Amino acid sequence: MAYHKNCEGMTRRDCLQLGVSFLAGGSFVNLLRLQGIAAEVSTPAKTPARCILIWMDGGPTHFETFDPKPDAPAEIRGEFTPIRTKIPGIHFSQHMTRLAGIADKLAIVRSVCHNQGNHGAGNHYMMTGTPTRIPVGCGAFVSFHPSMGSVAAYERGAPEGLPAYFSLPQMSRSGGPNFLGAKYAPFVVSDDPSRDNFRVRDVALPAGLTDDRFHKRRDLRQLVDRFERITDEQAADPVPAMDEYYRQGYNLMTSPAAQKAFDIHSEPDTVRDRYGRNGFGQRALLARRLVEAGVPFVTLYDGGWDHHSEIFTGLPKKLPPFENAIATLIEDLEERGMLDTTLVVALGEFGRTPKISQLAGRKTPGRDHWANAMSIMFAGAGTPGGQVVGATDRNGHSACERILAPENFVSTVYRKMGIDPGKIYQTPQGRPVHLVTNPEPIAELMG
Repeated sequence: MAYHKNCEGMTRRDCLQLGVSFLAGGSFVNLLRLQGIAAEVSTPAKTPARCILIWMDGGPTHFETFDPKPDAPAEIRGEFTPIRTKIPGIHFSQHMTRLAGIADKLAIVRSVCHNQGNHGAGNHYMMTGTPTRIPVGCGAFVSFHPSMGSVAAYERGAPEGLPAYFSLPQMSRSGGPNFLGAKYAPFVVSDDPSRDNFRVRDVALPAGLTDDRFHKRRDLRQLVDRFERITDEQAADPVPAMDEYYRQGYNLMTSPAAQKAFDIHSEPDTVRDRYGRNGFGQRALLARRLVEAGVPFVTLYDGGWDHHSEIFTGLPKKLPPFENAIATLIEDLEERGMLDTTLVVALGEFGRTPKISQLAGRKTPGRDHWANAMSIMFAGAGTPGGQVVGATDRNGHSACERILAPENFVSTVYRKMGIDPGKIYQTPQGRPVHLVTNPEPIAELMG
């Protein structure tokens, strides 16, 4: 499995060493064990919209994606040329051909900005709608507030036989539940669905264990469970709680809904080829299968967007399969009658600097962190397509028209999902916390 590093050298393996493995991809049984610690909460009635959040970790360049600046000086405009989209007057950058062809289905927000110019703080702000309480380092794995995915799991609940929140193939550093508790952490599918031997850990039976042996082990466990429990009030018997964890794990392994959702090999070859026979493309297809099964929130994590160098040599290879998978996902959802009830969003923690730079020790030019401007793509869930919301100045330096904040972005996602961003939650300590301090969504996207 590849590990994508940001400029501070932080990888998912580092996160595991920091003791957060249960949030970044621990086994399902371990996740269930931690769920027992979480406070019991009620789940409101379900609403139709689900969300696939495409997280471009590292901070994607707005210049080379959705906001090209052909009239800027050479040291700003870069090496790519703008291309026309399906909508007259709207241009994307050179390697965004597939998305340009379906621009009538997209809304591009070019004017979200904030003041958190490092990965840790920027990631937290865009994933939660809440800035960090204290200054944090660029490489911090930060959690001061529940992420959108965890809130969706808390508010919407899980479909029968499946968790409510998935993250593929790993969790973003601020994609966790914070005070909501580990019950609302994402279920991470780290395996690569583009491989022939793809199987989801803790969903498929272990190799060499037949159905018959599996059921016999369950029956033996039930027999042992009939023994008298520890009754000493001073002694904490862990077995009853573990019974629940194993029951849920067993149910997941035997859940027809789970088995069907993860059976990506049942998809026609034409569909799999259309998404692209690569890790990101097949994860996008798996995300579609999960929301089709009723999962309210799926994060598609894609690393490698921290282009301090190799921006003009790396993106011609990275962008075509990436944007092809997104375009195919949107088209596939529409063909299946699901786009009206599925929100697709693509973004990272910030944009990139207007001036192209070449850092010491780097062979080729790149762009550095820039929180004054960024682009976010929306599609589906009633979002009016064929529009650009807001603008940056001639040089892509700053948002200058319809200036918006991360709070507006997150509130939009919540409103689309039927969640009130103006809610006030109570922490386990009884402290009231605003879900989003400014609960105003982006009106142009609400339809």
